[in-house]
Amino acid sequence: MPEFKSEKHKALHNELHKEFYLTCEKYSIFELLTVAGGMMGLYTYNLRGEVFSNAQTGNIVKMAAAIGRGEWGQAFYFLIPFTAYILGTILSEILPEKVRQAKFIRWDTLLVGVEIAVLLIVGFIPLTWPHQIVQVIINFLCAMQFNTFRQAEGVPMATTFVTNHVRQIGISIARIIRHHEQEAEARAKMAKHAKIILAFMFGGITVTALSPYLQEMTIWLAIIPLSACFAVMLQSDLVYERAMLDLTPHGH
Repeated sequence: MPEFKSEKHKALHNELHKEFYLTCEKYSIFELLTVAGGMMGLYTYNLRGEVFSNAQTGNIVKMAAAIGRGEWGQAFYFLIPFTAYILGTILSEILPEKVRQAKFIRWDTLLVGVEIAVLLIVGFIPLTWPHQIVQVIINFLCAMQFNTFRQAEGVPMATTFVTNHVRQIGISIARIIRHHEQEAEARAKMAKHAKIILAFMFGGITVTALSPYLQEMTIWLAIIPLSACFAVMLQSDLVYERAMLDLTPHGH
């Protein structure tokens, strides 16, 4: 790190040497995706069989508890979202390269568009239908979203659950206490992770509050932040970043 004559000199140096990030890596995009992630998670939990679609730890805990009680049928039930999540991850590892070869839009953009279309269909599926249908669908989507959107402007982040964000806040607080010279950087990073947690909570609270009125159509609320993401990302793919479709987002 070079020596700086002033804070202004340091700020200018950092601006000139700032790493370039694609639109799909922008922090604002991750915030919107996290709102949608919170909505999808609380939708399946509140209305579709009390299953966690956005992270599998809760489902594994429930499955382990069921096995411990000898409730084998209930344990098998939680294999459904678990398996769907794995398949969604596999698919999101295979498809990006094929989409990249087409050189039309990014896989990241296409995925958000697919999410919008699929959630629109899910909103028409009555609550009287077997919950497993919607559980599998949303597990697929959450797995692909989590595996596709990995870093926001160089910072590892998740858009479908918040465990790591809570951990990062703890790490930042410890850094502030132990290394005062890193306080500004640690506070900035802590604020980013805190905003992601709040975004997730906002999505979950909104869905929970409105689900008694909107019923199965509550999932359409997630289309709102996803549509905002899709519009911005599609414009970048077709205009601003047209010549950069071969670039791979950080973390992949």
